[in-house]
Amino acid sequence: MANTSDIKNGLCINHNGKLAQIIEFQHVKPGKGPAFVRTKMRQIESGKVLDFTFSAGHKIEIVRIENREYQYLYKEGDSFVFMNQKDFEQVNIPATMVDKQDFLEEGMVCNILFHAEEELPLVLELPMHIISEVTYTEPGIKGDTATNTMKPATIATGAEIRVPLFIDTGEVIKIDTRTGVYVERVKK
Repeated sequence: MANTSDIKNGLCINHNGKLAQIIEFQHVKPGKGPAFVRTKMRQIESGKVLDFTFSAGHKIEIVRIENREYQYLYKEGDSFVFMNQKDFEQVNIPATMVDKQDFLEEGMVCNILFHAEEELPLVLELPMHIISEVTYTEPGIKGDTATNTMKPATIATGAEIRVPLFIDTGEVIKIDTRTGVYVERVKK
């Protein structure tokens, strides 16, 4: 068991029976009264951000987590199958753990956060940006780049996003997977 003096950014702890990762912390030693540690942490399962204050010397349970790269292979029922590229071990990730499923593309390399002692997958993170081809959109108008008007488009993964008017079917674009927003056109 560790105590509050071991707290650092990125540390994963067991807090009230749930895993939480420290985002930021501050040791406070007021002029009057005992010292304490003010923390901001994110619950791993739900993604909620919590503020919590520990008294100095409070015992905490540190949990070892590992971030590993896995390649997406295919969808099987209501789960997704990923493969470790180093040892070719496969792992099934439930669909409920995958945000933005419509951006997943076969062969895509994703990060999976694992509980190291239990070998349990906790969080799946898509790459920050993906490059995909526009499979369908209404015809564009040449030279219409002055306005910020957007139109709907479907990309190769099946996701629907909004793109500028000058983007046509068959063009390759870069998309931010966190927000689902068009970033730029990619030259072939």
